Amino acid sequence: MIVLHFRIHSCLISSSNPTRERRRCSWKPTSQRLLEAAETRILKYISTPHESKFVDLDDENKLWTVTFNPEATNLPLVMVHGFGGGLGLWAMSIDALAKNRPVYVFDLLGFGRSSRPRFSTDPQEAEVEYVNSIEQWRQQIGLEKFVLLGHSFGGFLSSAYALRHPSRVKHLVLVDSWGFQKKPEEFEFNMPLWFRALAVVLSSFNPLAGMRAAGPLGPSLVQKLRPDFQGRFSCLLPDDAVLNYIYHCNAQKPSGEIAFKKMSAMYGWAKFPMTDRIGLVDKDIPMTMLHGGDSWISSDPSFETKQIRSDCYVHIEEIPDASHHVYADQPDAFNALVDGICQREDEKLV
Repeated sequence: MIVLHFRIHSCLISSSNPTRERRRCSWKPTSQRLLEAAETRILKYISTPHESKFVDLDDENKLWTVTFNPEATNLPLVMVHGFGGGLGLWAMSIDALAKNRPVYVFDLLGFGRSSRPRFSTDPQEAEVEYVNSIEQWRQQIGLEKFVLLGHSFGGFLSSAYALRHPSRVKHLVLVDSWGFQKKPEEFEFNMPLWFRALAVVLSSFNPLAGMRAAGPLGPSLVQKLRPDFQGRFSCLLPDDAVLNYIYHCNAQKPSGEIAFKKMSAMYGWAKFPMTDRIGLVDKDIPMTMLHGGDSWISSDPSFETKQIRSDCYVHIEEIPDASHHVYADQPDAFNALVDGICQREDEKLV
């Protein structure tokens, strides 16, 4: 891989202190300052009052956190974004879900505006590091019990959290969760030799390395590859706000991206699928598994989970005309389902 040393001017945040800026030249037209501006541009279209801050963890890392409707007293909702995302992608759900309760969103460790540490190269240890960061965040925030919702990679991590800290989770909502399905044993045998060879070559690179390597062409590359995102959010956000945000989220130093790669097997399956462990989640934790009707994520593991947990509450819901990003494709249906879950959990506490 050719390393390009040419640099153009940009502002970068010191990794030791996310509130202090230092300037240096960079090949990529991004910086923590520009990421902050991209997020602020999205949040201004959300009408619900909010508070934002960095939450300190035990190891000097920080999780960037925004709390909506913080004065509400109903059961809190905690929302965990997926791979390559950030808290800004929940924009189309906040006003609907935070009407009667506090909603907490944060950038996962290694993503968005949160710290970007070096994770363990062992996939199981990296998973534990993620779970520990979420638990330390909970302790610092002061939450006791909450509805926990995770999308994609966030769904996998939310399941791992529920396994280790069941007393905190009142309801586990998994939205098109990654990492449940096992890789079929015959999968690679059905692949052409050239495809397998290409997969081996690509597996040596981080998933989003191409976008960063594109340098000043990175923003336009995101717009060309993911124009669908702009359409999804167009009813709330203007022009290229969400694409700009996605670019700046992922053009920073790779960290969570590297951890995800270590936790993934060839072709994108999890090395340690959650289906093998989901039966160990406390039986008193109800689970709802939401899927997009047109998603590339199979719903089969959800039905397998329902069978494994036959003596527990497991509800499966498929939202028609929605892809993997269910919350953006069909926000009204998604918000109604999640709000209904939260209201039912409220009633249990009365």
